[in-house]
Amino acid sequence: MAEGSEISIEQLLAKLKVREEGGEAPTPRKKALDELTLDGVVKRIQEIATSADRSKIIVMTGAGISTAAGIPDFRSPGSGLYHNLQKYNLPSPQAIFEIGYFRRHPQPFFHLAKELYPGNFKPTLSHFFIRLLAEKGLLLKNFTQNIDTLERRAGIDPQLLVEAHGAFHDAHCVDCGKEYSHQFVKDLVFDDKLPLCTQPDCAKEPQEEDDPYHGLVKPDIVFFGEALPDRFAKCAVQDTKKCELLLVMGTSLVVHPFASLVDRVPDDCPRLLINLEKVGESNPIMKLLGMGGGLDFSKESGYRDVFLEGTCDDGCRELAKKLGWEDELMKLYTEEHARMDREIAEAKQLVKGAEGKERAKETEEEGAERKEQAKETEEEGAEGKEQVKEGKSSGEGTATLEEKQKPAATGGQDEGRQCSAL
Repeated sequence: MAEGSEISIEQLLAKLKVREEGGEAPTPRKKALDELTLDGVVKRIQEIATSADRSKIIVMTGAGISTAAGIPDFRSPGSGLYHNLQKYNLPSPQAIFEIGYFRRHPQPFFHLAKELYPGNFKPTLSHFFIRLLAEKGLLLKNFTQNIDTLERRAGIDPQLLVEAHGAFHDAHCVDCGKEYSHQFVKDLVFDDKLPLCTQPDCAKEPQEEDDPYHGLVKPDIVFFGEALPDRFAKCAVQDTKKCELLLVMGTSLVVHPFASLVDRVPDDCPRLLINLEKVGESNPIMKLLGMGGGLDFSKESGYRDVFLEGTCDDGCRELAKKLGWEDELMKLYTEEHARMDREIAEAKQLVKGAEGKERAKETEEEGAERKEQAKETEEEGAEGKEQVKEGKSSGEGTATLEEKQKPAATGGQDEGRQCSAL
């Protein structure tokens, strides 16, 4: 149970009896906002911005914040990540993120990781809205379920980030715990090789078909069956109690304990959901048990929750517009994307240049090899000429001897003729 939410058996039975007997409903709570609309949220942000200690806004983000970057979310029918994992013949879509399955069959995860690896995508407008909150000193924490590290790439201070499900930027051996760099794993993954531990006697490939690998190096992403980072638990306790406005964007609010954060903020803290559909709504039974009721958008009992239907980017832009920040947000987004495009172009140019140098080196080596072959051919030709010359010299000597013998024979014949005439 969340702190301060305990309820006795007597109180629970009393509540049940009231409902059962059709008694009076609980007294409606005082509204946390002047009006439960986006304008009410805007007014609260403006009030926070004028306070002395204004780092009071917590943002919760899920995969929906990154779909505009081209990264699929997990659960959207037809396009979600789980739907698209069918080609891997997994026992279930979630298996690719289960530590037990990963130890025996790591290939599907690393194949997927190659597609999702940081550096292939640019942050969205929503990421830069969160950065704008941070630059204005309003951001207390950004709790994110995402593993794409786009928050970091957008320039949000890592001290303000709580990556609840981990991220790609660090990696460890799942057996000995040795730490590895992001680049170590990335180089091997993009070379279609399994990243294995370099410690002596650690990495071992399976002997039987369903045996586990030993010494796999896994990015620090939290799989099903693994504990969340200690930082999550610490910040969930310390920071949520300071929150004066909770923004929830692009998450289904079905994965716990992340989803439970909505019930950890104070009871009078307004909560804004920006999403394509309403999620995380109140569970009357859980609420009655004092275990947190989720979000409540109903007109009858809702007193602090606002729903803004649409994409995260559209919602953030609308919010920025009402706050008078739209031009600032769009400038930040445009300039940062232009900078990233230049960096990508420069990186490609460096790769192209390195490839060109490698080709030039190979061409030079091939040229040197051809010169060596030509030299050998020339030497062979000279040797052949010498042999021909020697052969001619030997032939000339034989011909001279024959010529010397030829007149002698002729002279003998003439003398014979003269004797016959006599």
